[in-house]
Amino acid sequence: MSYVEYRHVFYRPLHPRPTIVIGSLCPGEKINFMPASWNMPVSEKPPTIAVSVYRETFTYKCLEYHPEATINVATIDQYQLIYDIGSVSGEDVDKISKYNIKTVPSKLIKPPGLEGSLAIYETKIINKLDVGETRIYVFEVLLVKVLEGFVDEYGPLLDKTNILLHGVGRVFYKVDPKKIFAKKR
Repeated sequence: MSYVEYRHVFYRPLHPRPTIVIGSLCPGEKINFMPASWNMPVSEKPPTIAVSVYRETFTYKCLEYHPEATINVATIDQYQLIYDIGSVSGEDVDKISKYNIKTVPSKLIKPPGLEGSLAIYETKIINKLDVGETRIYVFEVLLVKVLEGFVDEYGPLLDKTNILLHGVGRVFYKVDPKKIFAKKR
């Protein structure tokens, strides 16, 4: 086995990545949804999720305006909507109206969730870190709601649904639902 230097966009070997959708409250009390695949859990105590957001986006302005957000776990069935809402700016387009987006009211925060999501996390920003052209937001998880019957204590039931993985541009992937078990040693 040999390795060669990769001379393309450095992060592409890290893809595909799970796609989430940030639901935010913006100036003028406008609701915005933006897909983000640069995300990860950070800690269990406190429960936190980090998301990298380009500082030139409308979502960045919204998160700076209001420090709460929903983090919505997209399913494979939402791939076209996710591509569409990620291809326009909420500053220029009312995504809710244009794409007939249905929302789910939040219990603890103002921004709503995205209907049809596998899971909806209600969160608040507890930390920020500027790195290059992005700001990494660390969100504390206040409440998690899941689509009934599609998630158990181990995660999504992949024989019933599939999470959306983003490759690049308009390319998405799904998870092969076949389970592979490592040997216990």
